[in-house]
Amino acid sequence: MQELSLNILDVVQNSIAAGATLVEISVKRSTQPPCPMKIVITDNGRGMSQEQLEQVTDPFYTTRTTRKVGLGVPLFQMAAQMTGGDFSIQSQLGVGPTVTAVVTTSHIDAMPLGDMAATMTSLIQTCPQTDFVYTYQIDEHSFTLDTREMKGILGDVSLSAPQVVLFIRDYIAENTAQVSADAGGVL
Repeated sequence: MQELSLNILDVVQNSIAAGATLVEISVKRSTQPPCPMKIVITDNGRGMSQEQLEQVTDPFYTTRTTRKVGLGVPLFQMAAQMTGGDFSIQSQLGVGPTVTAVVTTSHIDAMPLGDMAATMTSLIQTCPQTDFVYTYQIDEHSFTLDTREMKGILGDVSLSAPQVVLFIRDYIAENTAQVSADAGGVL
């Protein structure tokens, strides 16, 4: 994968497959060297057994029946660790997992975050039964998008309506740019 947003997309698709109705994604960046970016994904899905948790970073382990390999989590782990960062998954049966990746963005091998506006709008549009909370933060500057709030405001209007999808994409892109500007132009 060329950007971290695709790793995030893959992990969230696993969450949805595990029955999650709420997925929270946070991206927190620091401008202080070594400039870490901490990505945390939590959900309220089924969770994983200890056996699944021990195997989830093995590329030859997958719960999918359509293929025999599962590269998403191992690639996400590699993306974090090759920068001197860290990767962990905490879960138990009945408690959705918490996936944490810390990427040292100042490292030469650090992948860019990528297009989170496209990632989030894709998830929101294709998974209307799931609520999402997305937070983007650089130092003390941040914004949060919560689909539960949006659904409350829009009432009967679907979040997958074309006008709403465009609004959400623009909202995320504009707020990401504003947080970046407020933090001194860091992307």
